[in-house]
Amino acid sequence: MSAPAAWYDNPDNEAQLRYWDGSAWTAHFAEKLPAPVAASTFRDVEVEPASVAAPAPAMQATAPAARRTSRFSRRQLIIGGALAFLVLIISFSGGFGALLVLAGLVALGVGAFVLVTGRRSLLRLASRKVGAGVLAGGLIVAMIGGGVNAATNPAAGRSSVEAAPATTGNAEPTMAPTPTASAKPTPAPTPTAPVSTVELDPAVAEAPLGNASVATASFSSSVPAIDLLGTIAIKGRAPKTGYARTAQFGTAWLDVDRNGCDTRNDILARDLADEVLEGPCKVMSGTLLDPYTAKTISFLRGNTTSTLVQIDHVVPLMDAWQKGAQQLTYEQRVTFANDPLNLLAVDGPSNSSKGAGDAATWLPKNTSFRCAYVARQVAVKATYGLWMTQAEHDAIAKILGSCPGEMALTSQFTPMPAPAPVVVEEQPIAPAPAPAQPVIEDAPEQPAPAPAPVAVAVAVAYANCDAVRAAGAAPIHSNEPGYSRKLDRDGDGIACE
Repeated sequence: MSAPAAWYDNPDNEAQLRYWDGSAWTAHFAEKLPAPVAASTFRDVEVEPASVAAPAPAMQATAPAARRTSRFSRRQLIIGGALAFLVLIISFSGGFGALLVLAGLVALGVGAFVLVTGRRSLLRLASRKVGAGVLAGGLIVAMIGGGVNAATNPAAGRSSVEAAPATTGNAEPTMAPTPTASAKPTPAPTPTAPVSTVELDPAVAEAPLGNASVATASFSSSVPAIDLLGTIAIKGRAPKTGYARTAQFGTAWLDVDRNGCDTRNDILARDLADEVLEGPCKVMSGTLLDPYTAKTISFLRGNTTSTLVQIDHVVPLMDAWQKGAQQLTYEQRVTFANDPLNLLAVDGPSNSSKGAGDAATWLPKNTSFRCAYVARQVAVKATYGLWMTQAEHDAIAKILGSCPGEMALTSQFTPMPAPAPVVVEEQPIAPAPAPAQPVIEDAPEQPAPAPAPVAVAVAVAYANCDAVRAAGAAPIHSNEPGYSRKLDRDGDGIACE
């Protein structure tokens, strides 16, 4: 293009003129006027008066022959219509707050565009200063819209919670609340802490593959919790490496006790008053006196209401994983996650604010429940052989010091100790009566035995030693019959040797 520097029809907007500096288009724009005017009448255009001239014939040839009589171009009308349509949709779906947010975002975009480029954009802003004002105003309007939206739609703050039913495949129709004689429940506040995904009950109760199992031998329920605390080891917190809810602790709310109902409905039935059931297991409504806040909460099963009452692990799964549960068997971890000793139905926002905190970082707002709360934590950790950090131990010891009579509970899965053998005392056996002594009559006198005959010595004489040998008496000693000096020639007292 070899046209001289001058004002020409803007190729991007037929309703404007744009300044050509002889080699390239500049960022200077002006409105088209019905009659030719001097260059000095165009505001915000910093050029020499002599450089402003009528459009060159060569450039006029490139402009459309017919000019639009409309104030807005076709592109502006299309964009404006799309924005209007978007405004209508958001107004019906998101309310006034969402509409303010949208308006603020549009103003932010337009103001930023004018501030950066200097062009008047769709709203035909006069200058960069005006663009900066629109930018600031849009930011304020968007913030106000966000606040209005949060105040009029508190469920939006629980978006991750409300999405939980869709992931579990347990969408349930909203039921009308069951009228009760209790006081009007206090609305649950919108949680300010990040909300974790709530585990709702499964559609069908499923029993685990293994049997329920704890980690330690049973202990008596008559043991004070403060005494049981002294048996728990104190160590540091292990890393979270390898933790996964389903992989390490099983699917949520299995039927560990094998009664045909999932664990969540078991706990709701245990902790709610005036509960209404559908079938033998599913709790549809009821009233909870929340132990964490001391508030009365009406439970009503539904996509947006079930999460107002949640089932809390008194000792959180993550806390257990970092304090000894890695050494448990899979069956023991599944039992831990479904043990009624470790579960309470509580206020949903309170459960969300607790997260995986231990007694050193989180305690119930209801101070009258803190003794029972930490005593239950002690019982759970003793049952499953878990340890505590020093800070956790000290916090629990401080609380139990104010209630030394608080007793530790026992798990229903803990094996009962074998009964002591019953010692049966042997009854002394009466001696048998002595048999009657028979009467012995006097026996007749026996005649005295005859005296033994007296042996009469018989004289034996041998003629010689041959006779002695023939009689078999050789040798003969001096004191034996038949001895004779004539037979004992050597005189040694032995004859016929």
